[in-house]
Amino acid sequence: MNRRAFMAVIGGVAASSVAWPIATRAQQTPVIGLLSGEVDPYVAAFHKGLAETGYVEGRNVKVEYRWAEGHLERYADLAADLVRRRVAVIAAVGGLPAATAAKAASSTIPIVFQGGFDPVESGLVGSLAKPGGNLTGISNLGLGLGPKRLEVMHELLPRAKVLALLLNPGHPNVEAQSRDMQAAARSLGVELRHVHARTTSDFDAAFAGVAPLGAGGLIVGVGQPFNNQTGLLGQLAARHALPAIFETREFTAAGGLASYTGDRKEAFRLVSVYIGRILRGEKPADLPVQQSTKVELLLNLRSAKALGLDIPPTLLARADEVIE
Repeated sequence: MNRRAFMAVIGGVAASSVAWPIATRAQQTPVIGLLSGEVDPYVAAFHKGLAETGYVEGRNVKVEYRWAEGHLERYADLAADLVRRRVAVIAAVGGLPAATAAKAASSTIPIVFQGGFDPVESGLVGSLAKPGGNLTGISNLGLGLGPKRLEVMHELLPRAKVLALLLNPGHPNVEAQSRDMQAAARSLGVELRHVHARTTSDFDAAFAGVAPLGAGGLIVGVGQPFNNQTGLLGQLAARHALPAIFETREFTAAGGLASYTGDRKEAFRLVSVYIGRILRGEKPADLPVQQSTKVELLLNLRSAKALGLDIPPTLLARADEVIE
């Protein structure tokens, strides 16, 4: 065999040895690992964002769902399981606990988080503009809106000198919530007292414990287990005849007095848009953390009437939606 023929054979073998695994990878269906607290009502928005980037579950992408079911201690094992399954990207949409568990589980798999926390202060990214590493995500303003919820409750209950704040003492953002809310309460001249619930089984006792504190109303903190039990929280507020505010429209629709919230549907959609871009080759380090800036104020006039409250006209005028 002459040299030219020999080199042609070697070149062909080399080309096929390089091209074969690339072709194989191209034919494989990418798998997304979705990590959240409960079966989330915003999964449809997640699918919508995927579709915008050309991905449809069951057609050209698979999704492995992992639910912590409101138990923060499960996140580490669930994230580790997704890593073992070699998913292409992790959607850590269960707030700060999901994001920190995913980061601890892998420093190489791309991770897109979603939640109402400060990702820089939490140590997830180096900066919003240049996240660096394998994480990026969407902030939905959940935690940052806590003082605003307190202000709304103060407008609804101007004579109340004491209000209660419901927190999960085991949640990683509990100190930040307490700090920010206490500062807001001092500025309004209101005393803020805490009630606690670690799991849904603690909810009823927490609501029943508000009145003995002398509190006229309740602000429900963000994070699990609250975020995935919004309907139940609204029902409890109605059952205990307690003026209460939370961050989701489901809470208000179920009987809560008010909600002041970032647009979580939009946040979930943006998460999956980022995931689609990552599946097409972009790196998390190059995708700036986005902030979903849309907020909505919802008021339930039926609940106000049942509580014997008159909602100030100025607050009604600011409401994005009123339930009558």
